[in-house]
Amino acid sequence: MKIEEGGPYRGATVAGATPARPWWRSSTLHIFVGLLLGVLLGGVLPQDEHPQAFLFFQFLSKAFIALIKSVIVPILVSTIVVGIAQTGDLKAVGRMGLKAIVYFEVVTTIALFLGLLVANWWQPGADLPLKADAHVQLASPKTGWDTALHAFPSNLIKHAAEGDILPVVIFASLFGVALTQVGERGKPVLAFFEGVAQVMFKYTGMVMKLTPLGVFGAMAYNVSHMAAGHPVGGVVMKGWPAVFHLLKSYSVLVASLYFALGLLLVLVFLPVMGLARIPIRRFFAHIKDPAITAFSTASSEAALPKLLQEMEAFGVPRRVASFVIPAGYSFNLDGSTLYLVLASMTIAQAAGKPMSIAQQIAMMLTFMLTSKGVAGVPRATLVIIAGTCGSFGLPGEAGVAMILAVDEIMDMARSALNLTGNGLAACVIARWEGVFGEPPAAATTEQQPVADVVQ
Repeated sequence: MKIEEGGPYRGATVAGATPARPWWRSSTLHIFVGLLLGVLLGGVLPQDEHPQAFLFFQFLSKAFIALIKSVIVPILVSTIVVGIAQTGDLKAVGRMGLKAIVYFEVVTTIALFLGLLVANWWQPGADLPLKADAHVQLASPKTGWDTALHAFPSNLIKHAAEGDILPVVIFASLFGVALTQVGERGKPVLAFFEGVAQVMFKYTGMVMKLTPLGVFGAMAYNVSHMAAGHPVGGVVMKGWPAVFHLLKSYSVLVASLYFALGLLLVLVFLPVMGLARIPIRRFFAHIKDPAITAFSTASSEAALPKLLQEMEAFGVPRRVASFVIPAGYSFNLDGSTLYLVLASMTIAQAAGKPMSIAQQIAMMLTFMLTSKGVAGVPRATLVIIAGTCGSFGLPGEAGVAMILAVDEIMDMARSALNLTGNGLAACVIARWEGVFGEPPAAATTEQQPVADVVQ
């Protein structure tokens, strides 16, 4: 049997285990170094005093994310098409989709309850200043019908260009189903998509080597922007004092979100791993690099290709990971869902408008529906918060303007939890389907020719 690099047999040979790589070549170490250097240089090179340095940081961050986005559509389409075609059992695909939806709904509902509990207990908005006349430019919130219609692909090229993952997933799934029904004529098509998938995983590996640079640029860009200064009592604070004062002013809000996300990890994710018999230490060993990338870039999308690779290496079959994880980016954003309730309750507290238990539950039920429209909207969580707050008589736009100062810092944590939750979802569905720990697709296709896959 051939041992695939990056698969579940990584680190093993026929003769035995290979020597571990030197610690200084660890990708995790390189990412952490990039993150720390970004914080330090961003603090000493504020945007207003060193605009060229700021533009350089911005370039590194945006260039890395642009490269990542170039991977997403081809890798999703190819892996989903091949995964469904290799499965061959349309009932199994439908069953897996139903299980994923049930799991997504249960976990996101628990996340909403946790956000509500922490907001009532910690009262993060009690001392925050809310300017009634503050406004922020946001896109229009989607209605429920708009969200449902958005899932149907109308133009694959347009969806790919705009980064709309959900319609791409639906198109690839339908294409894979159609491919299983054309018999012999579908063999060349399947071989083509299998080749694209293999090439894209190699391409992803090349891009991921630039992760430390991308992390450095993202952190330096954000800290440099904060260090540029903001007015405090008629005096403009700059540099490290500005960074620390901004964090101090909003420390309760930021800390409450991080604490709530920590509770979600400890009280929900860990028990789920225990129930699903998922090796906890190995899971976190595989999730750490994608999670750090999502945290430092404040974008779970930036780590999607790496997450797919790591989950397959962990033991989730590609046909499961490539179906569940992209769907989770629209339906299973646990960190963002929790944040919706916490931020809205913070706005109510800052506005001095206490909400009854009935109102809080009604708001939570509203978020259960509107949170499914997070994908494909710029600053989606803020859009949903503003729209929902307005429905409950709260100053939505003014509240969003208030929390916008630290939204980037909070977005980093919720992006990392979104990614972790979707990785865990893939593991749970794989275990639920009884396929967790299968050899990687590359190994199985060596034993079974591509031409024999489509029946």
